[in-house]
Amino acid sequence: MELHLKEPGTYTYDMISLGEIMLRLDPGDSRIKCARSFRVWEGGGEYNVARGLRRCFGMKTAAVTALADNEVGRLVEDFMLQGGVDTSLIQWRKYDGIGRTVRNGLNFTERGYGVRGAVGVSDRGNTAASQLKAGDIDWDYIFGTLGVRWLHTGGIFAALSDTTADVVIEAVKTAKKYGTIVSYDLNYRPSLWKDIGGKEKAQEVNREIAEYIDVMIGNEEDFTACLGFEVEGNDANLKSLNIEGYYKMLGEVVKVYPNFKVIATTLRTVKTATVNDWSAICYADGKVYNGLSLPGLEIYDRVGGGDSFASGLIYGLITTGDPQKAVNYGVAHGALAMTTPGDTSMASLKEVENIIGGAGARVQR
Repeated sequence: MELHLKEPGTYTYDMISLGEIMLRLDPGDSRIKCARSFRVWEGGGEYNVARGLRRCFGMKTAAVTALADNEVGRLVEDFMLQGGVDTSLIQWRKYDGIGRTVRNGLNFTERGYGVRGAVGVSDRGNTAASQLKAGDIDWDYIFGTLGVRWLHTGGIFAALSDTTADVVIEAVKTAKKYGTIVSYDLNYRPSLWKDIGGKEKAQEVNREIAEYIDVMIGNEEDFTACLGFEVEGNDANLKSLNIEGYYKMLGEVVKVYPNFKVIATTLRTVKTATVNDWSAICYADGKVYNGLSLPGLEIYDRVGGGDSFASGLIYGLITTGDPQKAVNYGVAHGALAMTTPGDTSMASLKEVENIIGGAGARVQR
């Protein structure tokens, strides 16, 4: 596996993310429809990866996004600052006073418990990030002048509007021009695509983006819905993945997209909302690397677990270049992130490495 990373001294940021950042409203132990108070956090599929790389792994990261310039937008910025993510690349949009033309996204999310699954309700129409279009961001300045080792973006941002996919394509093309490694999380969400062309549009957009990706992240549904690959012998009604069929599919994927240096997939078996079997695989150099297996993992808040997997994976790839070590970092970091509330990780590198080393949950004094 060859990921040609920029040499130290030739870049400002280890990694930047491109995507929407929303304010998450969390009813705690209650439910959205019954809540009388909410705790707030920031979160977004692409941003969460930059946040994890900064807070857990100590890398210098920034987020490229747009926010409406009002008190809610500044609250999101304050969360970003607390998380250590550079905010200088935010595009601020003038607020009209009522949100008719531009606003900030809200994401109401309640944690599941036992037989009751987690519930998310997004309120993100007309957001500043969804209105970004090609030409709004000076990518030559970001990748050429500032210098960036790694860009991470994904299918959630690409699906926000008719124009955000163009922003992703512009970004990944420019990143490759300047030698920046690009990762992408397919993250297929039917609800986001249905009003802008559905699955056909998702495949059209993601197939074009895929040509510029070095590290592709997604599960079997993502590869089927976004890129048109099928897992042989898999039945959509089955509760478990036909893993041998999936391995075979990955071989077909890299034939079509030889630019994929790494493909990574989390493996989650949901026993209840609060007990999951958790692992992952990493496909590189024609080999499958099986990550740590954590059966019966107790979940406090599953939202953001996949994003924390991605940040651990990226950290491992940047620092070791070893797919086996990278997937283990991803599994451990994702697991720890799901033991705390909010979209973003509260874990430390030491804790991640302890999990990889087989440490248990005894009290540490």
